[in-house]
Amino acid sequence: MDWLQVVVLSIVQGLTEFLPISSSAHLILVPVLTPWNDQGLAFDVALHIGSLAAVVLYFRHELVRMTVSWVGSLRGGGQDDDARLAWWVLLATVPVCLIGFTFRDAIEVGMRSPILIGVSLIGFGLVLGYADWRRRRGGRSEYQLGLKDVLLIGLAQALALIPGTSRSGITITAALLLGMSREGAARFSFLLSIPVIALAGGLEIVGLIRESHEVDWVAVTVGALLSGISAYLCIHYFLAFIKRVGMQPFVVYRLLLGGWLLWLFW
Repeated sequence: MDWLQVVVLSIVQGLTEFLPISSSAHLILVPVLTPWNDQGLAFDVALHIGSLAAVVLYFRHELVRMTVSWVGSLRGGGQDDDARLAWWVLLATVPVCLIGFTFRDAIEVGMRSPILIGVSLIGFGLVLGYADWRRRRGGRSEYQLGLKDVLLIGLAQALALIPGTSRSGITITAALLLGMSREGAARFSFLLSIPVIALAGGLEIVGLIRESHEVDWVAVTVGALLSGISAYLCIHYFLAFIKRVGMQPFVVYRLLLGGWLLWLFW
């Protein structure tokens, strides 16, 4: 791998993991627009580790409180808001895990069409636009969710297994439609990303252990650092941006990108 490839892939992963614009669509475009070969599984693992480290670092204070309260609830100490939020994050992760593990091979083989990605970008982008327009002001925070809300957001997250949907995009859309504020929807979506990225990264690590290829540790380390830095900045500025502007700029971007993919591959 050359250094330009390392930098581009790391920043693309760090940004698109959390913006509602679909990382799969962008990772499809990189080899289309460049002569680069596949970066390899070790580099993919490093990028996921960087993104995971970024979101854990950003929400470190919340995660400490949630973990302490959650452990306390297991010991019979009752549930406060932090313990309940921890349980909600775990519960909302179950649907995507069950569906992902059950249909993983079918998804990887049969749903990587750029045309499908383009349609998903446009279709789910329009739904995101409607949800954001409908929820322009106010709404509940992530601490005010109920069981029904969590189950519906968890089921929506499973739709992100369709390439082009965007995990953050579909969970934010569902949360907005359920009456959450923009910031609350985004924060809950980011918390949901922690177990999902950890599980996906774990599967990749298992695959990496089975491989016997050499690993470029310098490129892997730099990739993880760049992915982590770009992801952290993305989370920080995204939360500030949507509070003032909303989701519509991302909706327009999804429509343009989806239209371009359809024009390119139809």
